[in-house]
Amino acid sequence: MDEKLPTRAENYSEWYNQVILRSELADYAPVRGCMVVRPYGWSLWEAIQQSLDRRFKATGHVNAAFPLLIPMSFLEKEKEHVEGFSPELAVVTVGGGEKLEEPLVVRPTSETIIGSMYAKWVRSYRDLPILINQWGNVVRWEMRTRLFLRTLEFYWQEGHTAHATQEEAEAETRRILDIYTHFAINDAAVPIIPGKKSNAEKFAGADRSYTIEAMMGDTKALQAGTSHNLGQNFAKAFEIRFLDVNNEQQYAWTTSWGLSTRFIGAIIMTHGDDKGLVMPPRLAPIQAVIVPIFKTDAEKAEVMPVVDRLRQELKDIRIHVDDRTEVTPGFKFNDWELRGVPLRIEVGPKDVKNHTVTFARRDIPGKEGKTFVSQDQLSGRVKEMLDEIHTSLFEKARAFRDAHIHDPKDYAELQEVVKEGWAYSWWCGSAECENKVKEDTKATTRCIPLDQPGGTGRCIVCGQPAHEKVYFAKAY
Repeated sequence: MDEKLPTRAENYSEWYNQVILRSELADYAPVRGCMVVRPYGWSLWEAIQQSLDRRFKATGHVNAAFPLLIPMSFLEKEKEHVEGFSPELAVVTVGGGEKLEEPLVVRPTSETIIGSMYAKWVRSYRDLPILINQWGNVVRWEMRTRLFLRTLEFYWQEGHTAHATQEEAEAETRRILDIYTHFAINDAAVPIIPGKKSNAEKFAGADRSYTIEAMMGDTKALQAGTSHNLGQNFAKAFEIRFLDVNNEQQYAWTTSWGLSTRFIGAIIMTHGDDKGLVMPPRLAPIQAVIVPIFKTDAEKAEVMPVVDRLRQELKDIRIHVDDRTEVTPGFKFNDWELRGVPLRIEVGPKDVKNHTVTFARRDIPGKEGKTFVSQDQLSGRVKEMLDEIHTSLFEKARAFRDAHIHDPKDYAELQEVVKEGWAYSWWCGSAECENKVKEDTKATTRCIPLDQPGGTGRCIVCGQPAHEKVYFAKAY
């Protein structure tokens, strides 16, 4: 662990793994493909939870909890759903030392178990809408795993709603997409692109799937959150029916949506640099760290009372004082840079004498990121600096993304573009053209962005008329 981090240019994958391990976000679990989320990583996940939960509740959603074990027969009720998830299922066949009459699936997602409960609860249009979210863990038996991005077990929120009309369900699906978009930009400083998934890439059992897609530091795409309009597919499978205002039986319209610990991977790869993590200030477990600097007991006696006073003044932010005496200030600087703390506040004898502190911004390494600030009204100045860092991170990430999105003139150029970037191209919508790109380049359609240029063009693959542009990219 004393060795220098590999650079992103040398080995991006190893850089990613080492950043997670050395910053103590997570560690490998004894079970292959699983991870242990360490306290620092869980604090980041808690900040994400709180940020999203606040938005969900502000729009009328409530939290509940549903079982981890799901009868196999439930998954088999929705044909497309079971086909989509069958390769990833973990199945319990023995309980209490005896073979179970029916196998139980460790939930990969909860549409089926929640659908069975909604069928019991919904009788009239007055029972709708149901707007429920749950925080929990799921299991999907992935073959190729990577910390946070793809593990057998991961943590997430999954929302499940039921509505009286198709229009209400679509509005809900889009409202959640807007919430994810607002969260990613305003809290995580991740410049995402909201859009619709192609039929080949949509959620198994959905009518329509929407996504927020982000570009990582190696230009690969990451699906960072999804919102699905399930139509009446699950309502018909589980008999979620109600009497409408005309006293006629109708099937409900349902949605589901989720964002997981995968988003931590998005934060790491969007903002991280060769020194380690760079945490977005509004989600950072520690927003600012105070590092006292002294060499003698006399200097310590001068510095520490000031540090204690500043800690109290900054109690409205997530502050930490690094008062370790067994390591040098230089070691501390490197340690907090690795952990990505947005702002370091240094307090030494000269600062005490001058009634100042030294700010060191994580997003601007070296002397360029250092400023001397008066101790007066420090709380307000720290908050301003954290906002400046958030804006800087977002603008830097957006500039990187935009510099690696290209509009190729033909299919040959598209094949070159997606080697190290995204192609933004007209697409006729055919599965044949979509599959050809995937087979030739390993790039997939990431999303059909909601923001379209208008007009028409020619499909980048076949040359036929096209009415929408789409992003093609390699992805995690």
